[in-house]
Amino acid sequence: MRAGKRLRNQEFLVTSLGGTLLRLELDRVPLWRGDHVEVRQLGDDFARYVYLPRLKSPAVLAAAVSDGVGQLTWQKDGFAYAEDYDVATGRYRGLRAGAQVRVTEDDPGLVVKPDVAQRQLAAEVPPAPPARAADGKVQTGAGEPPEKEKKPRRPKRFHGTVVLDSTRAGRDASRVAEEVMAHLAGLPGAEVTVTLEIEALIPDGAPENVVRTVPRTQRRSSSRPTGSRRSSVRRAQPRPLVGASATGYRSGDEGVHPDLGLPTERAP
Repeated sequence: MRAGKRLRNQEFLVTSLGGTLLRLELDRVPLWRGDHVEVRQLGDDFARYVYLPRLKSPAVLAAAVSDGVGQLTWQKDGFAYAEDYDVATGRYRGLRAGAQVRVTEDDPGLVVKPDVAQRQLAAEVPPAPPARAADGKVQTGAGEPPEKEKKPRRPKRFHGTVVLDSTRAGRDASRVAEEVMAHLAGLPGAEVTVTLEIEALIPDGAPENVVRTVPRTQRRSSSRPTGSRRSSVRRAQPRPLVGASATGYRSGDEGVHPDLGLPTERAP
């Protein structure tokens, strides 16, 4: 009892060994057998060689191995643990590092060099699944060129028809100009064309003064550079007016006015 106490006091008999101190002894001697060493072989080395610390029991070595594997800084201050080594594939089975591992006194496992274990662990990390955006599309990784975002196609043509109140045509046309035409005409490069089409059904027929006035006014309006407009005055049956253009009316068998090019009735 006195001898054992004296050895402990003089640090010749070690009752507790940290994983960092075990790593120092592994590199100093060195105790590695290639890229690894068996736990049982380390137990024999500490019991045989006098230049190594004398351990109180194999349990001290087992605790030191467990501590060195579980350290967060195992790559610098510790080591890795493996259950076995496959010579055919050159791969360690059950390789673990940076986690708590239970090591027994007669453990058949291996203490592995940290750089060797790091290479195998890095090679066996499964690839992360591709991230998906909110719309469900797969996002490309950092090493892949980003896909060009497709811009939505913009409409390039607008066509609309508005029925105006004949008693308030000016008011309605002004609203169309403010609410529709102003937005379109303000676009860069936009060409806006406005066509006013008038259609009137006259059951009793148009009087002579209207027949003369409307086409004359229509011809003056169509001469403006803003575009052409069409008007049509239709007579009641049995003498209908077929249609009209900017140069006058087209008629069936009524004849043509010699001065204005307007349709006139034949004498009975």
